[in-house]
Amino acid sequence: MSDTEDTIVQERLAVFPYTTPARTLRRSERLLLQRAQPGPGPHGAMWSDVELVQVVRAGATFRDQEFAPPRWIYQGPGGRIEWTNMNSRQPIYHRNLDVDEMAYQVTGHRTLMTELGTAELRPGDFVRIPCGVCHDNWGRNDIHVIWYLPEGYTEEREPVSVSEARIPPFEGWEPAIVNEMITDCLGSSEPDHDVAAHRSDERLILEQVHQEKERLAVLRVPQPATGTCATSVIWRGATALIEVVDLDRDPGLVYTRHRNADDIQFQVSGTRLLVTQHGSVELQPGDFVRIPVGVAATSIATEQSRHISTLVSHRLPRCAPQYVSAEWWDAAQVARYREQVLR
Repeated sequence: MSDTEDTIVQERLAVFPYTTPARTLRRSERLLLQRAQPGPGPHGAMWSDVELVQVVRAGATFRDQEFAPPRWIYQGPGGRIEWTNMNSRQPIYHRNLDVDEMAYQVTGHRTLMTELGTAELRPGDFVRIPCGVCHDNWGRNDIHVIWYLPEGYTEEREPVSVSEARIPPFEGWEPAIVNEMITDCLGSSEPDHDVAAHRSDERLILEQVHQEKERLAVLRVPQPATGTCATSVIWRGATALIEVVDLDRDPGLVYTRHRNADDIQFQVSGTRLLVTQHGSVELQPGDFVRIPVGVAATSIATEQSRHISTLVSHRLPRCAPQYVSAEWWDAAQVARYREQVLR
């Protein structure tokens, strides 16, 4: 594409909680991806001096290591997103007092033991532990992504299975006296946060299932047919929505700008080029990226690609210390990429 050529694209101006259709605008892609010229006054440079989008390469392949706490990726006053790699029991039972704890199984197997029953999780499974429910994990070559978000989420799909009243929860289990940690600060056990901890009888925790009617719902999204692009909502709450986005040979001619939400994405499978007003970057499985509120973005996918999108009305800035930045691509570079990979 030369400087005089242009591509007219669509821009969806979307508004959380996404209960009304997004407005659609026609845009010049060349101008949409062009940095603004510095404006007048002492703050004018801010128009063109912007921070590029940043990718946290957490990974999607299990790495054998000693037990380590989950890695914090994004955190703000309204929630946190974590990534964890484990091949053991966790050393505590945990009870959240202020958040639902939701998870996606990336790889490996995990036995989730709770007061609402035990669930066996496989790659592709989603599960939500309601606020106030005590739980423990046993992971085998396990990677999973965790969301801590203010309580009150609902499942938007029918479950493929539910947790079971099962004691013993797995073969070889022996009841023990365990540590139970109770948290009321986004599930955090960091110093200076309000945390209570005590000793508990593990058998009594798991036997609580017999007093409860509620069960954990395990959700999955089937892979769509080849050539299909689809969006499937998993959970919906007052401040965030979590959905699965499937793309296949998508030219990326429709941009989305979220008027009042960050869009935090985790690449599950396949690769795609993320194109934004604040830089472009190729994403691979295990990558996290945050598209800040108000920044228009699209994806170019040459193969089946799946990512999980967390649309959150509270700011969740990156807290992971290691990251890579996107690069500035103008519309001509994007057009050449589009032509080369999709012809």
